[in-house]
Amino acid sequence: MTETSQRDADATRRTLRWLFAAQIALAVGLVVIDIAPKVPRFFAPSSQPDLDAPTRPGDQTRRYKPRNPAQPGPGIDPDMPRRLIAEVEDADGVVTMRLRGAIAPGDSKRIIAELREKAPSAISLNSPGGSVSDALDIGRVVREIGADTDLQNASVCFSACPYIFAAGVDRKVAEQARLGVHQHSFGESTLLPAFLAVDDIQRGQAEVLDYLDTMGIDLRIMGPAMATPADEIYVLTQDELQTWNVVTE
Repeated sequence: MTETSQRDADATRRTLRWLFAAQIALAVGLVVIDIAPKVPRFFAPSSQPDLDAPTRPGDQTRRYKPRNPAQPGPGIDPDMPRRLIAEVEDADGVVTMRLRGAIAPGDSKRIIAELREKAPSAISLNSPGGSVSDALDIGRVVREIGADTDLQNASVCFSACPYIFAAGVDRKVAEQARLGVHQHSFGESTLLPAFLAVDDIQRGQAEVLDYLDTMGIDLRIMGPAMATPADEIYVLTQDELQTWNVVTE
């Protein structure tokens, strides 16, 4: 190899090493940007009261454990199913359905089949939340069949559950029931490169906003939802439920 060829080969190797190092630095930077907002919550988790602490206007945020949708905190039915289950009752031809449990990914296909087969006139919910996309899919079918929704005393409807509730034609929340909202994660991974994660979140939020608008819900509900971290839940007051058209009576 001539001296000129050797210099060219060395220059090529240096360029390739520089490009490789730059790619690694870019990848690390994107991951750091993506997870940085989550680091403070990891080292300093929510200091809000436990989920079973009573709320009052101005004191409505409670601690929530998003990694365990079936048991996100005290005050939840200890027998809450890990997946959404449908319990159907037919009384003199009037079909009602109770949807109970966490909303696991993939639950929508099974629940939608039940909804279309049974066509209940009313649906009672008791769910601490779970998969947003499944909740939206279920909610669209609830509205399609024209069912009403309600929360009975001691029931909860947190996180993704309010999207199913919002689909009811008529919607009622008992005084001793709780409906709460917070920020959601969209997509499969929380370690996506930052630009992909932002794009994923924006698409998800746009879908949620369009959905709520279609269901007739006042979009001001997204204020506390977007301001409340995933490890907390904002429990709506009766006034907020009425003012934001979450309930119809």
